[in-house]
Amino acid sequence: MRIPRLFIDTDLNENTTITLPDSTFQHVCKVLRLKSDHPLRIFNSRGGQYHATLCDVEKRSASISITQFEPLNNESPILVTVGQTLSRGERMDYAIQKSVEAGVYAIQPLFSERCEVKLQSDRIEKRLQHWQQVAISAAEQCGRGTVPVVHPPAELTDWLVECKDMLKLTLHHHSAKPINKFECPANKQVALLIGPEGGLSEKEVQLSENNGFNAITLGPRVLRTETAPIVALSVINTLWGDI
Repeated sequence: MRIPRLFIDTDLNENTTITLPDSTFQHVCKVLRLKSDHPLRIFNSRGGQYHATLCDVEKRSASISITQFEPLNNESPILVTVGQTLSRGERMDYAIQKSVEAGVYAIQPLFSERCEVKLQSDRIEKRLQHWQQVAISAAEQCGRGTVPVVHPPAELTDWLVECKDMLKLTLHHHSAKPINKFECPANKQVALLIGPEGGLSEKEVQLSENNGFNAITLGPRVLRTETAPIVALSVINTLWGDI
């Protein structure tokens, strides 16, 4: 029997019953068509998950009975914040989804000189909600007990200055220095800058270096912007993390 995992952004406690939020009810009871007594796993991004059972299913509402808390130990020990330059449509969704599966700590969408996406202020909040939901769905699927935060989009130049007390890395395929030449920082915090499909401009590469970022390569092949974070996170976790 498939046991769905659900993110519910509220306090959760053993031996309690809560009403499903409307959006979760629609997914569980209308889309998945689950009935009373179906087992569930629920989490609220505060670590671990709870065993639960669907109950009191009615036409417009349902509840879940929470039983046992289960600790989870599947978060990467390396806290990687990915500075992902915005790309169009499904490519950005893919980058966020797979980064969550690969163990990312947080995601910072960025505007850069060669960025293809120009978001008006009235669309930013809508896109941010969409990206966060992509992260939630990925965390549900891959078994994580926390959902990485997708921060509001920022200018690349501003973010470079904000990254402090971290190992700062820029994916730059012209670099001759591979990532395995670096050592994991004592605080386990890494900032990873990924450019757009057309690459970072020379000015941006220089500016990142001026702010303490190290240009690195992941090999002789050029990666797409949506592929780069997955490969980089996999390598980082292989070198210093839990792979």
